[in-house]
Amino acid sequence: MNTLLIANRGEIALRVMRTAARMGIRTVAIYTDLDRTAPHVRAALSNGGEAHRVASYLDVEEVVAVAQRAGADAVHPGYGFLSERAAFARAVEAAGITLVGPTADVMDAMGRKDAAREIAVAAGVPVVPRGEDAAKNWQGPVLVKAAAGGGGKGMRIVREESELAEARAAAAREALSAFGDDTLLVEKYVEHGRHIEVQVLADAHGNVVHLFERDCSTQRRHQKVLEEAPAPTITPEVRELVTSSAVALARHVGYRNAGTVEFLLDPEANGGTGEAYFLEMNTRLQVEHPVTEAITGVDLVELQLRVAAGEPLPVTQDDVTVTGHAIEARVYAEDSFGGFLPQAGRTSIVRWPTGVRVDHALEPEQVVSTSYDPMLGKVIVHGPDRESARRALVAALDETAILGLTTNVGFLRALAASDEFRDAAIDTAWLDRHTVPAPDDALPRVFVAWVSAMLTAGTDSGQPFRSDGWRSGADPAPTLVELDRVVAVDRHAGLVDDLPVRQVSAADHVLTLEVDGELVSAVVNVQPHTAEVAYEGQRFVFDRPDVFGDHAVDVGDGAIAAPMPGTVLDVRVEPGAQVSAGDVLGVLEAMKMELSLKAPFDGIVRQVHTTTGDQVALGDRLFLVEAPAEMED
Repeated sequence: MNTLLIANRGEIALRVMRTAARMGIRTVAIYTDLDRTAPHVRAALSNGGEAHRVASYLDVEEVVAVAQRAGADAVHPGYGFLSERAAFARAVEAAGITLVGPTADVMDAMGRKDAAREIAVAAGVPVVPRGEDAAKNWQGPVLVKAAAGGGGKGMRIVREESELAEARAAAAREALSAFGDDTLLVEKYVEHGRHIEVQVLADAHGNVVHLFERDCSTQRRHQKVLEEAPAPTITPEVRELVTSSAVALARHVGYRNAGTVEFLLDPEANGGTGEAYFLEMNTRLQVEHPVTEAITGVDLVELQLRVAAGEPLPVTQDDVTVTGHAIEARVYAEDSFGGFLPQAGRTSIVRWPTGVRVDHALEPEQVVSTSYDPMLGKVIVHGPDRESARRALVAALDETAILGLTTNVGFLRALAASDEFRDAAIDTAWLDRHTVPAPDDALPRVFVAWVSAMLTAGTDSGQPFRSDGWRSGADPAPTLVELDRVVAVDRHAGLVDDLPVRQVSAADHVLTLEVDGELVSAVVNVQPHTAEVAYEGQRFVFDRPDVFGDHAVDVGDGAIAAPMPGTVLDVRVEPGAQVSAGDVLGVLEAMKMELSLKAPFDGIVRQVHTTTGDQVALGDRLFLVEAPAEMED
């Protein structure tokens, strides 16, 4: 293999490029207009490769044409986009190019959840009981999910029979948008299930091995948040069941390259002894593959490339062993404490942790749009045992600072530090039943107050906190700062909310203070009208005097505004329509996630400011509902 085209973007494109460069393989990147100067484009060019524009990462004909034009003898699809499209695999093969992945026939067989289920049954693998009868005679809850694709798209939990029709319609729309196929499955929903998946590798010479299992139970809206390996709660008997089943299934379908077989563990089945059911097979590399690499010492991308080149697997099952424990945290552009709504914007300061593995493609002054998946990167830690890995993850997320854009880092940090995650007590629906408390803004206010004091102390160039970059060396100057309340700061020590505060160090936007005898650090960026603080991973934004907030609905006047930037998929009301509280007025979509905009109270729709297909920004007014009392006036 000499030249490899990577049919993807972002962190996975960079990750594949790193291994390819180490193996002496030239890489070709593709990009859209939004990604013209993206990190993966620059990386390809800096390593002597090429970069070619495409209208869309989903355009099969154009991507294959670029591969031919660039002289690529192989294509790595990464994950998402075209990675599990059999039509793409066939087009690559027809062009005389090798796909780093399974054959199109295997994708057809295993890429759909309905077909894969029947194959699993034939291979003797246990499957989740069907829910069609439960749906017809209502014995819910049931899970409605897309037969094609994955990643939680086109999936709905239905607990009441009255919600089934709407759930089917919404799941079908989402599935059609994400995968081009609105076929749905209905299965029994396991309330306290755990998501266990097995990494398999197979070559063209009949060799199949597993690389043990991962636990991906920490999910929100069926999208994985924290992943770890090995699974912390399964018994040796369940481990043997899932790993042997995964290998048997791969052999049964003649699988080749890397794949993942996913299982649902029902801990309450069989009188509490548990039961594992086959869910689906992902015919590609997984987002969470780094935790498997960490515990096994295997470079999965290297093995993918070697298998694609026709080489036999260089390892046997006996060669694969587990060392320690690894955990991965997915960093998303989303407001985790505001309904997990997707976010967009331009970053200002971006600081990733040191001393751990970070797979990312996010930089300072980078624009993040809603056009692509909201995942920005992954923080991966490895330790001798689970608790040491968990602590290392908390420390790494403390060190992560992303400003200018709201992300889920603070949420990840709070989750990793929680007693529930420490005790491995989080199942797939835990985040649907529980709320992770939002971080307190008291200490971030102290940081902003202190830095604002320095900035307003005068125009002396020696002051360390300038909006165009901080310098160390100057002492704090006396001042009074008004930031939501007046805070007094004297030359060497101060009182904020009756806590003694003393500056210890400041450089490059990192400020360390001694607050009430404890050293605390944060990344601070103070601008003329706003201030941002990254503390324990969380981004805090302050105005003078109020905290910025994204208010999606102002119930007081009945105005419904866009809670996230995106596309209006559906407008269901017209001016003059009578609505009840909770009625869906319209549907907004961003980053392949749908959000229903509902009437805040009974009333009449007085204004509709949008139509289907509109692109709207965060905060745009979309509807106005007038309350009955207002109508009587």
